[in-house]
Amino acid sequence: MQFGRTYEEFEIGAIYKHWPGKTVTEYDDHLFCLLTMNHHPLHMDANYAEKTTDFGRNVVVGNYVYSLLLGMSVPDVSGKAIANLEVESLKHVAPTFHGDTVYGETTVLDKRPSKSKSDRGIVHVETRGYKQDGTLVCVFRRRVLVPTATYIEQRGGEQPGRPQQLGER
Repeated sequence: MQFGRTYEEFEIGAIYKHWPGKTVTEYDDHLFCLLTMNHHPLHMDANYAEKTTDFGRNVVVGNYVYSLLLGMSVPDVSGKAIANLEVESLKHVAPTFHGDTVYGETTVLDKRPSKSKSDRGIVHVETRGYKQDGTLVCVFRRRVLVPTATYIEQRGGEQPGRPQQLGER
């Protein structure tokens, strides 16, 4: 199973459809809110959301949706990354609710070799998240510093540091 890509493996215009999606539960949303100290009642108080908002129910906190999509993209985009350099833009386009399933895909917008080190490059990508009905909910662009094949080879291959079982060759 592939986990990330080297610089050479990225092609401008390629689209990576992340699989599987994730159904967001009330527990997921509330735990994320509590862990990040985001106690806004829109996310935590069903009575408040029902009686005082246009949505009439709790909205999943946007940073959870972003984090979920970022995580979904790791096997396809940044699994071999040296660093996430920049989040250029982040847009929450539509609300996500408890019970919605979020899916993601990433498009390679551009890539260029590093100016300072020849064994890595910078890849510019856009990740889009949408719900089970196709509604776009989140879009973000970022730049990722990724290794070249030479970098990987010089540092122990695809799984550096992975121990072998006793008796294995």
